[in-house]
Amino acid sequence: MGKNQESGARGEERAATYLLSQGYVILDRNWRVAGGEIDIVAQESDGRVVFVEVKARRDQSYGHPLEAITHQKAQRLRKLALTWLISHNSWSSPFRIDAVAIIGTGEEFSLDHRKAIA
Repeated sequence: MGKNQESGARGEERAATYLLSQGYVILDRNWRVAGGEIDIVAQESDGRVVFVEVKARRDQSYGHPLEAITHQKAQRLRKLALTWLISHNSWSSPFRIDAVAIIGTGEEFSLDHRKAIA
């Protein structure tokens, strides 16, 4: 596993831990289909399904991690979310697409959770 993959896996683990601490239930992680991957699928206490894109960076030398979510990426996330809902027979469930940015390494990091990004 390369450094970027390790950083991404660590970031996803931190994001999942954060979501759990906020009362979310994790339904799926790293769900893949031909069109791409959803990092985390969670559920809020009201039943809303939340699809979470996680972006992790060591620092902001290349900008804020969430700047990497382009219009095209947001469209792909919407398509993936609908595909997940259909494949899990939950097509009528309310849903939202969020993003979590993790900045930092080791024990020193910040987390930025943005709701309804796409």
